[in-house]
Amino acid sequence: MIEAGLGIWAVAIPAILLALLALAEYAQPRRALVLGRHPRWRTHALFFLTNAVVGRLLALVMVVGVAAQWSADFGFGLFHLASWPWWIEASLAFIILDFAVWLQHLLMHRWPLLWRMHKVHHSDRDLDATTALRFHPFELIVSTLYKSAWVALLGVPVTIALVFEIWLNANSLFNHSNIRLPRWLDRALRPVVVTPDMHLVHHSTLATEQHCNYGFALTIWDRISGSYAARSVLGEQQQIGLAETSDTSPGQFLWSMKLPLT
Repeated sequence: MIEAGLGIWAVAIPAILLALLALAEYAQPRRALVLGRHPRWRTHALFFLTNAVVGRLLALVMVVGVAAQWSADFGFGLFHLASWPWWIEASLAFIILDFAVWLQHLLMHRWPLLWRMHKVHHSDRDLDATTALRFHPFELIVSTLYKSAWVALLGVPVTIALVFEIWLNANSLFNHSNIRLPRWLDRALRPVVVTPDMHLVHHSTLATEQHCNYGFALTIWDRISGSYAARSVLGEQQQIGLAETSDTSPGQFLWSMKLPLT
């Protein structure tokens, strides 16, 4: 029953947050959009729908919740080797899974085959909350199997695994958003969580800056590894997207879907 309720919230919370961020972007945008909202939003909606279908098919084989339930049924995973209070398990799960997502993101940039898929996300020439929906279906498959393996190996309880997914998706929407945070708030948040200005650097057309700020939620991993960058070397002149793409192609769904093959 709890898991079913969380499943509803896993859809409702990101949907509400996306709507609120879209309104905030319209009221007080951080940057002027190069391609605008249309047809980008239509393309990102098509990515969302495509990935929703792929996600339903994956559910027949493996999803994060299924991996968590499997580890619970068979007593498999690190957390089943010790009887820790739930808050310790939850804290460790969030920290370790956040590191796993950071590591996956780094590998997406370092391994050529994975980069061919991930560059679809980076090809967007603007950055707003809908960019968090812009992932190629093959990347979704890799990401789902990867996170599911971590959840199973750790033995993360189902409820904690689902709450982490909600937390991760909410952070992704937030740090991709085109909102202008007060400077004092940005400075206050950065020691802990990734802010929109911090993630903006990662979407630079400069390859060196694409290898900075891999975090989706916590900033600690970039700070420890030395991949943290406070701002772009280009300042407000920073451009977003891929250096080799300077036309309107990224706003097209079919072009974006075929990009890994080019």
